[in-house]
This record gives sequence, C-alpha cells and structure tokens, in this order.
Amino acid sequence: MGSEEPTRVREIMSAPVETVSRDATVSDAATKMRDDEINALIVTTSTPSIITSTDILDAVAGGRDTSEMDVTELMTEDVETVPPELQVDEAAAMMTNFGIKHLPVVERGDYVGMISSTDIAAQVS
Repeated sequence: MGSEEPTRVREIMSAPVETVSRDATVSDAATKMRDDEINALIVTTSTPSIITSTDILDAVAGGRDTSEMDVTELMTEDVETVPPELQVDEAAAMMTNFGIKHLPVVERGDYVGMISSTDIAAQVS
C-alpha cells in the first residue's frame, strides 16, 4: 500500500490572482468582487495587502460611508503569503492560527494565485 502524495496549494488555488490598485475605491473593489464572483483581492502595494468582502461588509455594517473610501482605508497590510508548493494542510493550519480565510500565493516574488478556506473545504469534501 503506497501513501498518497499530499495535496499542494498549487493544485487547488485560484489563478490568476485578481488584483485592485491601491488607488481604487472600495466601490471599485466590491464591484470587481461581485463581477468576478470572488471574496478577496490583492491590493497592489509594496507589501502584501488584501481587501476582502468581509472587510467591506464590516465597514458598511459599522456605519462607515464607503461610497468614496479608498481600499487602503480597509485593506489589511503585511498579510501572510504562502508558496505554491506548500501542503494544503499547512495552509489550512495557517488560516486557523491567524484567523483568516485567504492566503495569497507567491512564487519568486510574484503573486500567482489565492487559496481560500472555501478552496480547502472543497478539497476535503
């Protein structure tokens, strides 16, 4: 009986990665997420940054006026990233430990995809 090779992030990540400019508005980001049927975007900044649908929902539910707000006001900076060859169970452990649902996938300094808790849940079901 041979053992199965562990699943790698590369095998289940969403690619290509979807991005939004740091100069974009929250409305621009929300529209892109809706149109592309995704829940997170990489914000093109010098450090890994991300804006999620949860960030936007929290702001709106908190009474903030997001109509003219820039994504930089809601994004999370210095987010954790993972390499595409990382085992999926390790990515899942990172998400659990950090309380996050998305991890940008970076290879040789470039964003190559995104792995989400939804991707992982689909893999294990």
